[in-house]
Amino acid sequence: MTQTSASIDATAAQWVARMDSENWTEADDVALEDWLNLDIRHRGALVQAQALWTTLSDQRPFQSINEDVEQPVSDPGRRSLLLWAGGALAASIVGGLYLADAGSSYSTEIGEVRRVALDDGSTAALNTDSKVEIAFAKKARVVRLDRGEVWFEVHKDTTRPFEVEAGDIRVRAVGTAFAVRRRADGAEIGVTEGVVEVWKIGNESPRMRLRAGEAAIVSDSSAVVREQSEPDVVERSLAWRTGKIDLVGTRVKDAIADINRYNKRKVILADPSLAGEEFDGVFRTNDPEGFARVIAGSFDRSLDLTNPEEIKIVAR
Repeated sequence: MTQTSASIDATAAQWVARMDSENWTEADDVALEDWLNLDIRHRGALVQAQALWTTLSDQRPFQSINEDVEQPVSDPGRRSLLLWAGGALAASIVGGLYLADAGSSYSTEIGEVRRVALDDGSTAALNTDSKVEIAFAKKARVVRLDRGEVWFEVHKDTTRPFEVEAGDIRVRAVGTAFAVRRRADGAEIGVTEGVVEVWKIGNESPRMRLRAGEAAIVSDSSAVVREQSEPDVVERSLAWRTGKIDLVGTRVKDAIADINRYNKRKVILADPSLAGEEFDGVFRTNDPEGFARVIAGSFDRSLDLTNPEEIKIVAR
């Protein structure tokens, strides 16, 4: 059965309303991607619906997963208006916004995760405390990662390569899905679908190719550390998209650094003898106290909660 533009716009509006919910899951990611692949018009409709949602919400983020960050207030009127506006109204309001990504920026606060539909049909998911600058043109699509981490699902366009800049590190794809994390000394790249090329400005030959399931750390000194290719490693590292953090086989000091990225209340290791110990666990990104209790219980330590801004792991 042929879909009308109005029905497509209405369905896109429903998807965006669901994305604003705290209950978004990996299963929803899969279902949304299936819907996007059913018809070439679906991606454009989703972009328009998200732009309208942002307009109606006064530029508030689509999704926040940290309870310590002020949550968007549920707005039935805004939701109803979006669903009603699935057709002509959405098109009329969004018409002037549809190409905004030609020179836009998106950012997240500490503990916030945000999904953004870009005007070329691609999707970007920004992790905690991240910022990107978008510069799309007729022959190139360029995203500058100023800080943090972003997962991109790139809409295929062989005439316009999709390139991410992270300092002097470059990552290029045509149609694929990958994550880039900006580091103080370079960048970390993980590929979930397809193939990407990676290089450093000033040292462009040969370019490294990473395939689905592969990851690498590229430093500003051009040193490359390619991680072993295991099917689930990259996907596990992207658990933050659903409000979780996978710390299986992680050293305590590194795990603390990771959980602290998502919270204003910091976990402090007051017993440095634990720094190099390894432990396993998957945690909610917005539960630093629960995370600290697991470490304390695993290594027979105690917690000092007297400071409301800190959670100290101390010797008994």
